[in-house]
Amino acid sequence: MATYLITGANRGIGYEYCRQLQQRGDTAIAVCRQPSDALTALGVRVEAGIDITDDASVAVLAQQLDGIQLDVLINNAGIVERITLNDLDFESIRRQFEVNALGPLRLTAALLPNLTNGSKVALMTSRMGSIADNTSGGSYGYRMSKVALSMASKSLAHDLKPRGIAVAILHPGLVQTRMTGFTTSGITPEESVRGLLARIDELTLENSGTFWHANGEVLPW
Repeated sequence: MATYLITGANRGIGYEYCRQLQQRGDTAIAVCRQPSDALTALGVRVEAGIDITDDASVAVLAQQLDGIQLDVLINNAGIVERITLNDLDFESIRRQFEVNALGPLRLTAALLPNLTNGSKVALMTSRMGSIADNTSGGSYGYRMSKVALSMASKSLAHDLKPRGIAVAILHPGLVQTRMTGFTTSGITPEESVRGLLARIDELTLENSGTFWHANGEVLPW
């Protein structure tokens, strides 16, 4: 039985991570700003009131987890705010950078004492952060913040390898969640997380730093 910490766990993909991990007998520690009724009903450990954009809040979480070994840290929390060239909102872009790029790096650094040789770190980026795959433009804040997250993740893969910690850079697919307006074109959170957990299970120091789709496809940078 392994211990996983999942951010953004109150709904969507984060909640589904917790549900599937509990179902298969692993321990899930759910981190969120405010728990949902569904998350509370799961009965997993919930660390609520945590804002990954705030140094003091992350420090509180680190203190609460003092002495707990994490086998897998899943940086899942993220936001999307649609921005086009015609309605640029730089405050929104900064906000997306804080949550999507700086937050995961801040949290990972704060929880390094909880990670040991053999631990894994997963960072939820997006195919929309692929420069080679950008064929439609727009979504400036989201795309830019996910590119930054992917770069930070690649650096983490190099910096953590000597400690025996592997890093996965993951795209969940187009998923039917509130973030995507529950698009009918996407896959369910259940299907997405099954694939994501398979990628994390297969993660080793040898393939650390790879940018994967949940379905196993290696994505272009």
